[in-house]
Amino acid sequence: MENSAKTSVLYNANCPVCNFEIGHYARYAGKAGLPIRFDDLNTDARDQWGLDADTAARRLYVLHDGQLASGIPAFLVLWAQMPRYRFLGRIIGLPGIRQIASAAYDHVLAPVIYRWHLRRLRKQSTHT
Repeated sequence: MENSAKTSVLYNANCPVCNFEIGHYARYAGKAGLPIRFDDLNTDARDQWGLDADTAARRLYVLHDGQLASGIPAFLVLWAQMPRYRFLGRIIGLPGIRQIASAAYDHVLAPVIYRWHLRRLRKQSTHT
């Protein structure tokens, strides 16, 4: 994936939770002049990531210096690029806390948000 920004984030702008959180990061990065690009998986930008829409919708993806991360590791990479969030990233990245945060994200948060996403898609398809 060719990238002019040092860090790129792939997220679901149609998900209210994802859009709220990543929108906050995007506004902060823009104001701070940080080299972070934010790609909505519902646009052609997703094609550059090599991920299908379903896979991309299941979790957060961050590409930094050619390395792709997802889930809590992706948040840690993103937070490390944002001065306001570096301390949070250090705390969540601590041994033990990282494993708990990853388990909570992988087995609770991401699946719940993904199921909510699928429900919204079904509702949209029945109303069109």
